[in-house]
Amino acid sequence: MATVVIPAHNEETVVGAGVKTLLDGAEPGEFEVIVVANACSDRTAEVARKAGARVVETAEPGKANALRLGDAACRSFPRVYLDADVRLSAASARALVAAARRPGVLACAPVPDLDMAGVGWLSRRLHKVQERLVEPTRGLAGTGVYVLSEEGHARVFPMPDVISDDGYVHASFAPHERVVVSEARSLVRPSRTLSANLNRRVRVRMGNRQLEELGRPVSERRLSLGDLWGLLRARRVSPLDAGCFLAVLVMDKALTRLRAQRGGQVSWGTDATTR
Repeated sequence: MATVVIPAHNEETVVGAGVKTLLDGAEPGEFEVIVVANACSDRTAEVARKAGARVVETAEPGKANALRLGDAACRSFPRVYLDADVRLSAASARALVAAARRPGVLACAPVPDLDMAGVGWLSRRLHKVQERLVEPTRGLAGTGVYVLSEEGHARVFPMPDVISDDGYVHASFAPHERVVVSEARSLVRPSRTLSANLNRRVRVRMGNRQLEELGRPVSERRLSLGDLWGLLRARRVSPLDAGCFLAVLVMDKALTRLRAQRGGQVSWGTDATTR
């Protein structure tokens, strides 16, 4: 048995389908699913139980806290940590668990597939450029799923109160200790609107700054304008794609700076456009 932990804050509209997607293709007893209903004011706990999950409820908010509570309820390794709005099939979970059991692999993640249904034209261009940029150095962050072996778990938990849990996990391992499993796929719903996209990018940027302060930078190398120029030269993105991306890049940097100057805190937020 492998255990799947799903932190869920007011996720009644998506958590049931996520649990069913995972369990419908599983063998009896193959996966134990634990949903942590975190400071919920809706039917998240009820929906998760009906879908076949074991539910832990807490009135204390915060994703890191939910991950710690779910982790404390686990009884086996490897452990799968799954965002409530991300779909993961049993076959993909099985491939991830198998990879985490290989010698030397401490952590792994799938390749994300973006569900672009309902995504606005500008956001489509932003996601296209972003995906092309991160493809060569894709890691554990941004897939909505990561898996830890017992040895890898000891390096990460108890999870500190970080904004970016997947970024923290990624930064906790050397490149040879973490694996992207190509045969495993997660279905991710990206932000549909410019406003939601900006909020997410500011959150990511502030999360990355926090990780740098903790001595765990997410990336071994920063993406640069040269990387974007390379995509343009290879005609993998259009000039309009690149222009839209650069414009939003300027906006999210400015918003991040403004929020930091005002001492703004980033809490666990839900992107309503993906639900």
